[in-house]
Amino acid sequence: MRAAYASAFDADNPLAALAVGDRPEPTHPQDDWVTVRVRASSLNHHDLWSLRGVGLTADQLPMILGCDAVGTDPDGNEMVLYPVVPTPGDPRGVSILSEHYQGTFAELVAVPRTNLLPLPDGLSATDAACLPTAWLTAWRMLTTKGRVADGESVLVQGAGGGVATAAVALAVALGKRVYATSRDAAKRERIAELGATALEPGARLPERVDVVIETVGAATFDHSLKSAAPMARIVVSGATAGHEPTVNLRRVFAMQLEILGTSMGTPDELAELLAFCAEHGVRPVVDRVVPFSRIDEAFARLHSGDVFGKVVVDHTA
Repeated sequence: MRAAYASAFDADNPLAALAVGDRPEPTHPQDDWVTVRVRASSLNHHDLWSLRGVGLTADQLPMILGCDAVGTDPDGNEMVLYPVVPTPGDPRGVSILSEHYQGTFAELVAVPRTNLLPLPDGLSATDAACLPTAWLTAWRMLTTKGRVADGESVLVQGAGGGVATAAVALAVALGKRVYATSRDAAKRERIAELGATALEPGARLPERVDVVIETVGAATFDHSLKSAAPMARIVVSGATAGHEPTVNLRRVFAMQLEILGTSMGTPDELAELLAFCAEHGVRPVVDRVVPFSRIDEAFARLHSGDVFGKVVVDHTA
């Protein structure tokens, strides 16, 4: 079967480590696993980090990349794949597809049957393929961790990437006042179109917010602290611009702030997200849809840094 996979590691030029070619069809490590024919998938920065050699070792190569997918199960049902699988050999006890088990950028992928959720009516395969990683992470950041239902205002740092843009769209759909930062003027225009107040990084907000969505890290963390209202939640799921920020602990305890880490979400949270998007007409922000035959172009687009939203791969084209 055709697949896109890491054939080597290249920390400086990850695209050079990407290969597209024939790979063996998936096998089932346990009896409860099934093979799914992939209809659509989407890229995450995790895929580029894998090509750089982060989270993989040489003895795991070649590794088919991709965490997210929508596909058809053996009974012909359209299903959304939950990408977190039990992994006894991993210290976390779990891993996401493309870490220990082959990923979704292929004609076929194997997953536990319990990792399949029905594709809701009204959601296309290309839209739903955006949800299981970036959008699920944003949903968990806002709801389970950020307890956004208890607040009225949200700050999203570094909107434009997959998680941050998802957080903007979801927070607006949840009826919150949303502020979002970006260094890029064009992205700020796009953020405003989603219903948020777009600001330059570090800009003073009209109010202190109840929830801060932080995926940038050191470059924005001081601003996140200063923008947080008393007893606010600062939820962290990434550190694209530095993982060791300076933290003013006096502000943390004086304002009774909560700094919470998170990653991905649970199958129940993914089911909640799918239902919310279907019922409220929320659709993922898609930068572009690329045919699987040109998946190398999808990787180049993500690597360029110019994306706004998700890069989606159509496996039927």
